[in-house]
Amino acid sequence: MKIKDIAEKINEIIPVKMALDWDNVGLLIGDPKKDVTKILLTIDTTKEVLAEAKREKIDLIISYHPVIWDGLKKITTDDSTYVVYELIRSNIAVYSIHTALDILTGGVNDGLAEILGITNPKPIGDYIQYSDGDNYKMIVFVPADSLAKVSNAVFAAGAGAIGNYSNCGFGSEGTGTFKPLEGAKPAIGKKGTLEKVNEIRFETIVPSPKLGAVIAAMKKAHPYEMPAYDIVKLYNEDLHGLGRIGMLDKPAKISELVKNVKKVTGAKAIGLVGDGKRIVKKAAVCAGTCGKIINTIIAQKADLYLTGELKHHEAIAAQEANLTCICLSHTNSERFILKKLAKQLQKPLKDTIIKISKKDSDPFRWMSI
Repeated sequence: MKIKDIAEKINEIIPVKMALDWDNVGLLIGDPKKDVTKILLTIDTTKEVLAEAKREKIDLIISYHPVIWDGLKKITTDDSTYVVYELIRSNIAVYSIHTALDILTGGVNDGLAEILGITNPKPIGDYIQYSDGDNYKMIVFVPADSLAKVSNAVFAAGAGAIGNYSNCGFGSEGTGTFKPLEGAKPAIGKKGTLEKVNEIRFETIVPSPKLGAVIAAMKKAHPYEMPAYDIVKLYNEDLHGLGRIGMLDKPAKISELVKNVKKVTGAKAIGLVGDGKRIVKKAAVCAGTCGKIINTIIAQKADLYLTGELKHHEAIAAQEANLTCICLSHTNSERFILKKLAKQLQKPLKDTIIKISKKDSDPFRWMSI
């Protein structure tokens, strides 16, 4: 399978449009037409991960963090662009996913929420609007006696689906007027005569991929030579964002939660801010580092915040607000998701070998002094 085909499969699972504006995701290095037999999953593309990719004859690296953050003015072997240089020279492509995976339903933050047992977790901040497909409203004016024929045709073409319901529509009665002119072939009325017809204003919802087929079906079923209709793009109210917050399925001690966090993430140590013996009823999570989100968490009176890292003033703010925080280190709050991602990718990429990097690791070594 070629890189461009794999990129399409990745985008179906983790849409790049879900990433925040400042992020750099998608195919960052590589030839879209190159064939791929081996993929390596990693959080960071370091020198050690690069060496591993060379040894394993990897064609494509899927990295969580972008290997290129900003515009590069030079790419050489003697500065921080060494890895980029070697990736290009070694013909190893890189596709990055970062905040798209953070925001994605079922992604990193939902994974952290699941570890704590948060029920019905909600995003906390840095909201985006995203829909896996735009919806439109079609409004068409139909003679009353032709409504059934037209509505059945558009429903059969894919219109009118809302959740677990089909054939959804609405009709309101009114009077339509028109005067056929020279060259017209009216189904109702005569040329040069103003006509008044009892019509139904029929409305229904149409998903973007079905729009063309629905319009064609409507025109074919409609008795008029020139049907009057409107297509209106609907505003998407679904908000997605970073972090998650919610009530636990049952109250738990900090010690119980820490035990499960270590088990799932593999973290060897944690940083603790605030009361470590409290009973947690409401909790929040955010992978990596999430900046001002902590202010929202404090305002919503959560008992616990699980994250990768905090700045000093954020830790002080949490302490003063009686918010307990658990810090796993930045990458330890993210790396656990790679196992799930490997399984998700393996289904559509059956003929591709997918490995999780053994050299990708937390840059910090936690030591007793």
